[in-house]
Amino acid sequence: MTRFTAATTILTVLIGSFAFAQDSTPKVQVFGGYSLVHEDTGGLSLLTVDMVVPHSMGSFGVNYNFNGWNAEGQYNANRWVGVAADFSGRYGTPIASSTSGVSGLPKSTGYSVLVGPVVSYRTKSRFTPFVHALVGWDRTSLGASTLTGVSPSVSYAAITANDFALALGGGADFKVFRQFSVRLGQLDYFHTSVNSNKLYGADFNSVLFEGYPTHQVNFRFSTGIVAQF
Repeated sequence: MTRFTAATTILTVLIGSFAFAQDSTPKVQVFGGYSLVHEDTGGLSLLTVDMVVPHSMGSFGVNYNFNGWNAEGQYNANRWVGVAADFSGRYGTPIASSTSGVSGLPKSTGYSVLVGPVVSYRTKSRFTPFVHALVGWDRTSLGASTLTGVSPSVSYAAITANDFALALGGGADFKVFRQFSVRLGQLDYFHTSVNSNKLYGADFNSVLFEGYPTHQVNFRFSTGIVAQF
C-alpha cells in the first residue's frame, strides 16, 4: 500500500510538472521601458540650417538621437506565435547650438502605434529571443518657437505630419521570476514615411528641401521590464 501511494504521488507530480511545462507560456505579456531612436534627419543638415539663419554668429548642428519610451501588449496564441500592439514616444531638439545665449530652437515630438505578429523561441532556458514585424501609424511634430540670440531672430510655426510606419526587428528577454522578465534589448529598423520637405518646409524655406527623401530610415533601441500573465 505504501509503495502504491508513493508511486501514485510520483506519477501525479510528474504529470503536474509536464502540464505546467506545457502551460508555462504566458497568454499575455506587457512590456514597458526606455527607448532611444537614432533618427534620420530627412535632409536637415548643418548647411541648410546655416542657410536659414545666415546672419547668426552661432555654431549650429543636427541632433540624431532622441530619448523616449516604448510600451507593448502581447497576446500569445501558443509558445511560438503571438501578436503585439506597440506604442512609443520620442522627444528632442533636431537642431542644436553650442553658442551661449541662443534659445528657442524648435522641439520635435513623435508618437507611433504599431501592430503585428511576433515569433518567440521558448525553451527551458531563461532566455527568450524573439522577432517581430509591426506596421502602423506615426505622428511627428515640430513645436512653434522663436529662435533668439541671433540677428535677426527667426520664428517657426508648429506643424504635424501623420504617416505610415514600419518596425522590423527583435530582441531577447531574460526571465527573473515566473511573472517578470527583463528585456535585455530590442533593436528595430524603424521606417517612417515623413516627408521632410513638408515637415521642415513649414518652418524653413521649403526650396531647401526639394528632392529630399519622403521617408526616414531610423533605428530604435528599447529596454525595460516585461510582466507575464
